[in-house]
Amino acid sequence: MPLLIERADFADPRLRAFLQSHLDELAPTAPPESRHALDLAALQRPHVRLWTVLDDQRIVGTAALAALEPRHEELKSMRTDPVRRGRGIARTLLDHLFQDAKDRGIERISLETGSMDFFAPARALYTRAGFTPCAPFGSYRDDPSGTYLSRRG
Repeated sequence: MPLLIERADFADPRLRAFLQSHLDELAPTAPPESRHALDLAALQRPHVRLWTVLDDQRIVGTAALAALEPRHEELKSMRTDPVRRGRGIARTLLDHLFQDAKDRGIERISLETGSMDFFAPARALYTRAGFTPCAPFGSYRDDPSGTYLSRRG
């Protein structure tokens, strides 16, 4: 059965659990002031678009795009179920988000991720997907725990 990518259903208790697991997994990776993952309430704000990846009715991935300024959005809440990592789910989801952004006239997508070893696979994925280093954007400031990347088009 192929993966199903759809806009998030915030009433789905599986989504709440998946997102909480994301926050729990990130908690030990950086000091609180260096953690920028969005919680469930923040992901429901009008300027955020969250998608889920389903495999046989199980949520195996999430990612969001949050508006920063006209034609510039931020990639947020990118997560793949730990037991499913390395199987192309994140790349499939990224491609879906890139197409959605293109269809809406978004010209730039930026992201912040950790600089620690835990985030090395994510940084490699983003580099393969065309992201390049950039200066902190939006409300971010230089932080040794953060890595800032951006992609045009």
